[in-house]
Amino acid sequence: MRYFIHLGFDGGKFSGWQRQKSTQNTVQEVIEQTLSRLFKKNIAVYGCGRTDAGVHASQYVIQFEVEEAPSFDLKFRLNKNLPNSIAVFEIFEVEENQHCRYDADIRTYDYFIHWRKDPALSFYSSYYEYENLDFVAMKKTVEIIRNTNDFRALCKQPELYDNTLCMITNCDLFVNEAQGRLRFTISSNRFLRKMIRICVFYLLEVGTGKISVEEFQQIVNLEKEYKVRQAAFPNGLFLSKITYPFLELKDAHNLIKLLKFGLDK
Repeated sequence: MRYFIHLGFDGGKFSGWQRQKSTQNTVQEVIEQTLSRLFKKNIAVYGCGRTDAGVHASQYVIQFEVEEAPSFDLKFRLNKNLPNSIAVFEIFEVEENQHCRYDADIRTYDYFIHWRKDPALSFYSSYYEYENLDFVAMKKTVEIIRNTNDFRALCKQPELYDNTLCMITNCDLFVNEAQGRLRFTISSNRFLRKMIRICVFYLLEVGTGKISVEEFQQIVNLEKEYKVRQAAFPNGLFLSKITYPFLELKDAHNLIKLLKFGLDK
């Protein structure tokens, strides 16, 4: 029997989603250990995607398999035994050919930035002490990202992929100057390694005038190399929505709703 678990997690507490030999305290590792204790047998789980250390998820889906349906309230038991940094929202029994990663149509990420220091935002929004950002130029940069198909120039280690094509279905920038905050949102059928955080890095390079919109277009077109390139901070990034053709997940984005306040128009 195959089950999907719809959950969310605070990535600041973990070394990323994926279990790794070199690091401990990953989300996958903690969930597998908890499920194995509850079922009294080794349980392996698979996630809908990989998130880096420090990256959050307000909507994430995992899958696992057991021979028989649990005889206890699994959602209740998981929430009692998992750390407070992981919350289970829903559990579904699905068909054995349905896969949480490969059957996902669209994934949406939101990246939050604030440029006025605020301790209430420090864990879930990236602080960049920039003044006088050029939001007009940044929105033109977002338009370029929205119309881009090949993200070879905007990911880490493109040589790891058979292709670097992504189908962007939505990409936008919302700014609230009164609050001193902004939100970059992007939806696609797939994402490459560190692609979103590298996009945000270039947004800030354009916004601070270090490169022009035209230079960014040349970088994307592989006509120009940028010597200094790094991913934006991880703590402002959320995997915020996943859609499946056969499943509708409940809206459980309480924290995302708070962070989006004033940044949705």
